[in-house]
Amino acid sequence: MRKPTFSKDFFDQINDNMRLTTVEVTYRMPDYLSILQEFVWQTMDKPPEYPRVYLFLNYWEAHIEGPIYSVKIANVPIISPSDFKTVDKYFNI
Repeated sequence: MRKPTFSKDFFDQINDNMRLTTVEVTYRMPDYLSILQEFVWQTMDKPPEYPRVYLFLNYWEAHIEGPIYSVKIANVPIISPSDFKTVDKYFNI
């Protein structure tokens, strides 16, 4: 009988409270500061610290010319405790 395999993201969600995080960065165009643009990015991150989001924003500030105007962060658990159930047996047909 083959054991089921799970991805690292699955275990992170269950054990480390990782959540799907959406970051919306509104920034000014480098050559036209009166024009705003948006950049949307999704990643797995751990609220409320958001270490990956802060790494990304620090990188942006250091290496990207467009100054940040605003940042919105939203998250949702992909797997909630009611969605996860252990299985004692499974059968191959």
